[in-house]
Amino acid sequence: MKKEEKNVIIDKLAEQLKENTNFYLADISELNAEKTTALRRKCFEKEVKLTVVKNTLLQKALEKNGFAETAIFEVLKGSTAIMFAAGAANVPAKVIKEFRAKNDKPILKAAYVQESLYIGDNMLEELVSIKSREELIGDVITLLQSPAKNVISALQSAGGKLAGIAKALEERAA
Repeated sequence: MKKEEKNVIIDKLAEQLKENTNFYLADISELNAEKTTALRRKCFEKEVKLTVVKNTLLQKALEKNGFAETAIFEVLKGSTAIMFAAGAANVPAKVIKEFRAKNDKPILKAAYVQESLYIGDNMLEELVSIKSREELIGDVITLLQSPAKNVISALQSAGGKLAGIAKALEERAA
């Protein structure tokens, strides 16, 4: 591959990393063609982009995006696939977990999610449980609504009692 071609790939990867601030690095080596196709299909269904990349080109793209000598470079050995999610940040982790229910691979090498770096396959469960921004906002709204609903409910149930007390006081005053 010529240097110009490598530079084009590096620039393209750097642009993808800039657009998709959450990404996963996985090892999909040793998957046969049928299993690789099945993984790609599952990724497509979940709107996850899966691309196999050369480690040296990925490292240069990461460096272009401000990843200076971090632990992520240590996992760039062997075959590496990068996964970008269009939706929630935990979707690639869910795809990996679901696919691994029937297969040995993919193995999670690293993930960069919500400005945090996760290294190793042992972090998969934690990544699956990460809530998206929208889910967190929904949780906060639910928590805020709960006390207000309780106050309104109490006022409505006491409304009849209050009206009766007010009527009795009016009758006494008259």
